[in-house]
Amino acid sequence: MPAARLGCHAHELIPFFVFFLFSGFCGLVYQVVWLRVAMADFGVTTPLVSMVLSVFMAGLALGSWLGGRLVRRFASRPAAFFIRLYAASELAIGISGLAVRPLLGWGRAILAGGAHAAWGSGGYYLASGGAIAVILLPFCTCMGATFPLAMAGIRGTFRSESPRSFSYLYLANVLGAMAGAFGSAFIFIEWLGFAQTLLVAAVLNGIIALLAWTLARSKPSDGSRQTPATAASKAAPADTMALVFLFISGLTSLAMEVVWTRQFVPFLGPVVYSFAAMLTVYLLATAIGSRIYRAWARRGGSVDTASTKAALFAGVGGLLPLLAADPRIAGGHRLLTGALRVAWAIGPFCAILGFLTPMLVDRWSGGDADRAGRAYAVNAIGCIAGPLLAGFLLLPQVGERWTLVILSLPFFLLGYRMLPTRLSAVLALASFLLVFGTRDFATLYPEAEVRRDHTATVIATGRGMERMLRVNGVGITNLTPITKMMAHFTLASLDRPPERVLVLCFGMGTSFRSAMSWGARVTAVELVPSVPSLFGYFHNDAAVLLASPRATIVIDDARRSLERTQESFDAIVIDPPPPIEAAGSSLLYSREFYALAGARLRPGGILQQWLPRAEPAVVSAVTQALQASFPEVRAFRSIEGWGLHFLASDSRMENRSAAELASRLSPGATADLLEWGPGATAEAQFQPVVSEPVSLRTLIDEAPGAHVLTDDRPVNEYYFLRRTFRKRGQKF
Repeated sequence: MPAARLGCHAHELIPFFVFFLFSGFCGLVYQVVWLRVAMADFGVTTPLVSMVLSVFMAGLALGSWLGGRLVRRFASRPAAFFIRLYAASELAIGISGLAVRPLLGWGRAILAGGAHAAWGSGGYYLASGGAIAVILLPFCTCMGATFPLAMAGIRGTFRSESPRSFSYLYLANVLGAMAGAFGSAFIFIEWLGFAQTLLVAAVLNGIIALLAWTLARSKPSDGSRQTPATAASKAAPADTMALVFLFISGLTSLAMEVVWTRQFVPFLGPVVYSFAAMLTVYLLATAIGSRIYRAWARRGGSVDTASTKAALFAGVGGLLPLLAADPRIAGGHRLLTGALRVAWAIGPFCAILGFLTPMLVDRWSGGDADRAGRAYAVNAIGCIAGPLLAGFLLLPQVGERWTLVILSLPFFLLGYRMLPTRLSAVLALASFLLVFGTRDFATLYPEAEVRRDHTATVIATGRGMERMLRVNGVGITNLTPITKMMAHFTLASLDRPPERVLVLCFGMGTSFRSAMSWGARVTAVELVPSVPSLFGYFHNDAAVLLASPRATIVIDDARRSLERTQESFDAIVIDPPPPIEAAGSSLLYSREFYALAGARLRPGGILQQWLPRAEPAVVSAVTQALQASFPEVRAFRSIEGWGLHFLASDSRMENRSAAELASRLSPGATADLLEWGPGATAEAQFQPVVSEPVSLRTLIDEAPGAHVLTDDRPVNEYYFLRRTFRKRGQKF
């Protein structure tokens, strides 16, 4: 922002801009890392994600409201007083960078103490939500309080700048958040890990606090003081429609984020960089809109006219993703071109909200910190309601297309009040074409079965051996003997007939079905509720198997389920969803996960970990994690020659030949193993797998500098620096 345009005290206002720039960076880093740490501790589930984000936004709302009340309570204090309070808030936020991660681990340890087993899943969610709220809410409240406290400091010092001080700080905060979204995903987490990334943010908050405290010392303690009713606050109109706008903009923006995630995963991929790119576009467009508002406000335009026009254009902009997600539009299957697709899809809508939000808060507050705090709190409350409305009600019932239509409708209702008839007609026609002239991703598979729930959109498509399972547009698995081998190879390697088997990640249900052929009691865990309902699409005997008293299907996060169960198993078969880089997938490959899984194995039990094609650094990281968790680990190539079966145990595993393995199968298990070939006998089916065991040392030495895969260092998910700056000629 050009300093000359800020007014006569521009150079003195710049420190506040810098404070909020770096504070926005830190806030986004905290949100990203806290969410991921909470997933590791409490599960990768939609309710858990909703709880973390709701607590985060609730803290911002509460802090904004309380901060405004605090300013009103001490209205007669000088500006330096509020700047010191702002510094104290930044210091408290910095402490969160050091405290939240261990506190979440402490909360998980308490819940894992044993009493939670009697609560059931719902009770465990309530307890988890309570722990998360107790830990995060105080720090998030401090984040929310920074706006009214800094505004009070500005108003007490620069009266001429105070009427638009919120938009000034908001612009800086959004720019910082954009840098935090990009930097945390593409640089810091891969380079430093989660813990040290939090440390960087904590240090930055500490520096902000120190500089703000120093700034307060430069202000005379008996200088310009606040008054209970300043000219600015008296001039602020009591326009309740501004609060309605703010609530709707907060609700729709966060609700649409949930929809966009589903729509654009087929084009961007389910990797952390896809979500980071989407968030970066969101924040950059918001910042551009805020900057445009600042320029517009200096020209003194009509707020009523601008807000009405902006609302109608926001309604049309909210429908643009329907066109961008149309599968008939070429390109978008790489991250770069996919990001460009996302930019023109969501950028206009986000820019309009970036214009509207600071304009409405400035209008409502007139520079009064208390009123600004209340207005921003209303916006944050909308942000809490939005994801819950979209994820748990609209998407499961009406799908992505009509969810966007419903979310865009309030903007049309608000905008058509005053807009000229000709322009209204043009925009109405554009909206009609966007809704009825575009197609969804699912239309690529006209004969498919489609299921929607609060977690994902699931598609089962194809015929015969070409059947495929897709989750949010990503191919998860097909009918392959590899998934049969995951179960049969593991169970035949045991030193006793299996009694209890656990299959993590249900998918098409093939490994579950193969384990059932051994006559054991089999529990399968699946994250996406709609996936098991499609079991019959892939296997004709699904209904019979599901009706068996030996079969149990659990809808839960695999890691959370392991944490909660008190049962032990002879074998645990793990087949994480592809691709290997998928966001959150490292939680099923990490050393901490293997420690948890090992505790659920009976003595002599075997864990089978499937690892699809991966670059050497990831293979090395997973191998090291397994080797650090189990005294006995072996690796084998798959029957199709790609990917790895790892077998891990707390006891020595016999080195059995293909014939010995085949002899341990019952007739039913043999029939299941050979159902899709390619071997004519069980021995021939096992032979390609056991004939060439893979040395663990070879796997590790292919990338000798690779970190062991831990919850703190998810090597498989974060790879931008590694692949961008890899040595010439290194194989990936």
